[in-house]
Amino acid sequence: MFSPLMIGRGSRLRATLRVSLFLLAQAVLSGAIAAERHTVSEAIHAAHEHSSQTGAVGDKGHADQEAVDKHNQADARLGLEHNDQNEAGQDHKHDHDNAVEVHLSPEQRRMLAIEVSILEPRVLGEELSGPGEVRLNAYATARVTPRIEAQVMARHARLGERVEQGQPLLTLSSVEMAEAQGDLIVAEREWQRLTKLKGQFVSESDYLEASVARQKAFSRVLAFGMSQPQADALIDAASEKADGTFELLAPQGGTVVQDAFILGELVAPGRVLFEITDESVRWVEARMPPEEAARAAVGDRARIANRETWLDGRVTQIHHLLDETTRTQALRIEVPDPKHRLHPGIFVDVLVFTGAGEPILAVPEAAVLKSGDGDWHVFVAEGDDAFKPVEVALLRTAGGMAVIEGVPAGTHVVTRGAFFLQSELAKGGFDPHNH
Repeated sequence: MFSPLMIGRGSRLRATLRVSLFLLAQAVLSGAIAAERHTVSEAIHAAHEHSSQTGAVGDKGHADQEAVDKHNQADARLGLEHNDQNEAGQDHKHDHDNAVEVHLSPEQRRMLAIEVSILEPRVLGEELSGPGEVRLNAYATARVTPRIEAQVMARHARLGERVEQGQPLLTLSSVEMAEAQGDLIVAEREWQRLTKLKGQFVSESDYLEASVARQKAFSRVLAFGMSQPQADALIDAASEKADGTFELLAPQGGTVVQDAFILGELVAPGRVLFEITDESVRWVEARMPPEEAARAAVGDRARIANRETWLDGRVTQIHHLLDETTRTQALRIEVPDPKHRLHPGIFVDVLVFTGAGEPILAVPEAAVLKSGDGDWHVFVAEGDDAFKPVEVALLRTAGGMAVIEGVPAGTHVVTRGAFFLQSELAKGGFDPHNH
């Protein structure tokens, strides 16, 4: 079965073959005509010499006329061939107009990761550049630590896993927790007993004392690390089991980025057992000289370069303290990263665009490609399955973006995967600009 990408491949091949044969015939015929013209010229020259030598005017006129006739015959054949060339060129251009388009099925588009964006005006102001380092988003990160000395009994989550808020992460066991659980159970039962007898054989002070003791016992187990549902389940359990075990729960949803402990380990209070962060938004700390950082403002657009990938971000904070070693000032940039391309500790290049400027049309640099004849073009989506190259003028590049002219705002332009589309055109041997 032929792939959809091969549709029209046969017609394009025939067109290419036809042009090749035509060019070969043209070369052969041009050589023949040139040789014939050379022969005619020699004949005319010989006729003049013969006339001067013999003085025979009649013979000279006859020779001249014969040479002119041959010259006219050659010109006639050349003119006929020129007409054939024009017809073949028109047929070739017609084949190109029908062929310069790539068709992809939805499955092929997904496999090639083709992305299309609407071309919209944007403002690129003055550029500030500097090195940066990816950091955890501290405002979207939480650490899980025990509040009392405890032993790790079971693990319920692992490094790299996605967890939800309230999900159990590990089970701990503690002597202090066992004592607190026992006190809670006793206080709860005493309070329940006095509640039933209140107003009959129990004084108000005794009831108040039991109520306060219950609240203190309840608060203690919560302070030691039990959750409210765990404490409620403990006092509601018929077994009244106070074995000192309890579970630490995820305080937020996110990805586990640290779990430095082993089963059976005795951990101290404050020891970081889990670190959970929301990886959809990263921080990048950019370092610049103070005079350059002073030109930036909160809200300025930024571009982050990680290997061959550029990500967009915004300046959210400007540090007020300088680094004592490098004497540089830090800009904090928030970078949406839903595909998790950035990881804490990675060094990146940062561009910050400050001030105002004229709206321009810009696309990622990878979306602008150069054809064999040196022209630049982008691929424009025509529907969901057709992509056509359109010639553009490349004005400049900045921060991984290419400023272009030649297509209007609102055009659906391929911003990722354009190289694969050009490769498909190259396989057919076609000029994407119809030249």
